[in-house]
Amino acid sequence: MQENYPIPPEFAVRSRVIVTIIDIAFGGEGVARLNDFVIFIPFVLVGEEVDVEITELKKRFARARLLAVIRPSPDRVDPLCPYFGECGGCQYQHMAYPMQLTVKHKQISDLFERVGGFERAAIRPVVPCPQPYYYRNRIMIRSQWDKFKQGLNIGFIRNDNRLVVDIEECKISEPEINRQILHVRQNPPPKGGIKVVLRVPPPGWEVPRDSFFQNNFFLLSKLVAAVRECIEESKFEYLLDVYCGVGFFGIEAADLVKAFVGIELDRLAIRSAQRNASERGIKNGEFIDARVEEALPALLLRYPANRSAVLIDPPRTGAPPEALELLRTVRPTRIIYVSCHPATLARDLNILCQNAVYELVRLTPLDMFPQTQHIECVADLRLRQSDDSGNPPA
Repeated sequence: MQENYPIPPEFAVRSRVIVTIIDIAFGGEGVARLNDFVIFIPFVLVGEEVDVEITELKKRFARARLLAVIRPSPDRVDPLCPYFGECGGCQYQHMAYPMQLTVKHKQISDLFERVGGFERAAIRPVVPCPQPYYYRNRIMIRSQWDKFKQGLNIGFIRNDNRLVVDIEECKISEPEINRQILHVRQNPPPKGGIKVVLRVPPPGWEVPRDSFFQNNFFLLSKLVAAVRECIEESKFEYLLDVYCGVGFFGIEAADLVKAFVGIELDRLAIRSAQRNASERGIKNGEFIDARVEEALPALLLRYPANRSAVLIDPPRTGAPPEALELLRTVRPTRIIYVSCHPATLARDLNILCQNAVYELVRLTPLDMFPQTQHIECVADLRLRQSDDSGNPPA
């Protein structure tokens, strides 16, 4: 049972306190303790002494806003973006980039150790992005009526409420995206509440307007390399590319397998996947327009489990429980799980590895989202060896 620590008597909403930051929690908030009572504070670094104001008080923790940095960390830098601290899009612009990588590695290692008891040694160092700013190729900006200025705010949701921050540029977006932002500002939506998606098409790939593609072209080759490494080390012949989108991973790994199948519910994405494969002369793959939960059982019967692998790249919510249980039952020799949400990834890997069915050989984090709390991960799961009786794990 989690112990409740008494709220310090000097604590109240809007009260001020000076604390020292001891950790950075998953999500980007700094962690401080006062008489064992936890306080979460954004935009700070480990070791800093800071003056804060309490904004939220609960039985087990408090939240506060940063008023001043009394003793700054040597890893503190000036944010490049004038909206940082107000806009909710970035959490780490105040942090030197090498420290961002260190923090993210620790956060992932802590998370996987806590959620599934995974060995920290299995977590590789974070692969850095060669361009920590001006990298995003897709964003969504919002419009919101501002009654005080009697005009529209066009930008992103604030970090502390649901109001929209009016912006003219996004420092983590590609220059073309920023040109599109200016165009939207010059030709604003007719009213508030309208969302506008801005995008730079990936060179050489057909992607429907609302279909998914990775948001960072600059680290795309390293992401492909991490997936291909998992495939090259194995001896399987068949690859099932689950939630395949426009066929990116299956097509990029087509030369490593005898045959592959992509599964995707987005019909427009499947048609694009077929054309993307055709334009590259890929003839050993097929793409199926279907729900994963419905198509996967037949495919896992069609391709022998001991010669097949499943590559899964689900939405942020993770894989559905029935898909995970099916994988545990059929037991393909390898599962390669790609995710931009480490918490749901850790949860799903914990399920797949229960009762020693699979083991996490390695997890490769890639910093596809510099300056933010987010990170992409490629997990390599292998079916454990049979026991002495020749039976697979129970």
